Amino acid sequence: MNGAWKRIARTVAAGYLALGALAYAAAPDMPRYRFENFTTANGLPDNHVYSVLVDGNRIWAGTDNGLGLYENGKWKTYTTKDGLAHRAVLSLALDKRTGDVWAGTMAGLSRISGGRIDTYTQLNSGLSNDVVYGVSVEGENVWVATAAGASKLNLHTNQWSLYNERNTPMNEIWVYGVSATPTKVYYAVWGSGLLEYDQKTGRWDKYDDPDGETEMVLFKDQGLIHEITTSVSYVDNVAWVATYFGDSRYDGRYWHNFLTKDSGLPSNFTNVVKGVDANRAWFGTDKGLAYYDGTSWAVYRPSPATGKPEMTVRDAQGHVTAVLVTSAPAHHYILNIDFQGSDIWVATAHGLSHGIHER
Repeated sequence: MNGAWKRIARTVAAGYLALGALAYAAAPDMPRYRFENFTTANGLPDNHVYSVLVDGNRIWAGTDNGLGLYENGKWKTYTTKDGLAHRAVLSLALDKRTGDVWAGTMAGLSRISGGRIDTYTQLNSGLSNDVVYGVSVEGENVWVATAAGASKLNLHTNQWSLYNERNTPMNEIWVYGVSATPTKVYYAVWGSGLLEYDQKTGRWDKYDDPDGETEMVLFKDQGLIHEITTSVSYVDNVAWVATYFGDSRYDGRYWHNFLTKDSGLPSNFTNVVKGVDANRAWFGTDKGLAYYDGTSWAVYRPSPATGKPEMTVRDAQGHVTAVLVTSAPAHHYILNIDFQGSDIWVATAHGLSHGIHER
């Protein structure tokens, strides 16, 4: 009898593996990952991870209890005792020219350079506010998003510029994210849509939701999906914009919006977007990590209901297929994303995840 049950179990297991293979065959271009997760149990400073930054072979993690550096298989933690402005590190950026790391915290902006930490606050600099939600380095300029406006530090002249409701089109001054390039700088402003700064002309433009702040979408693809923007990523002349009510893609002429009802997003509540190129992007939502390749979608997460690893693929026709996987990001609440070659690093509400590309 035991032998019979074993044969049945083997047959069932083989069936599940075959189904998984068939499911993946339905979307061969969707990347698969083996997720390696880090928590305080293996050296992470804190399980609540706000931000992650890839710095070559080094990985920086901004947590609720310090800045973690993962190098050569070991974690090192920087705290306020080392000069960090605050224990909660909300945002990170790398100056590729110098190797300096910029950390936006709940009490100022810190620069980690050659083991030394210098901090900028409202009291000792031209920083708009000490709560720094976003930071982006472009050439000699450090662009900063804060709880009360935006700032720019010119590293050559050491001069600060402040941006708020008096000299930009922003209505609200709660600035959540920034993406700076040599041509354009984009700010995601909570309750004030998307701000665009043209580096050549010095002109500001503002993009609003044509429906106002209503959660109903009355005009599909006519503009920004919602005024409450949380993140922006500008790559290959395309701005990818995240909001708490869906996401948008803007190529400088046309808008395309994404909602759970007509895309593969697991949730409209999006904390972060990270563009790969003009057609591909990753979205961090409160219900999982989503990838869009311009046509199809993939979602990676531990099931919010069971906690078991899940991967689903939605094709261009809207057909959703489950893919058999054995690992997932540490948590379904995704806060930040960065790339390391074909691998992906994901900051979550309960751990940091390294997605090792397998296919």
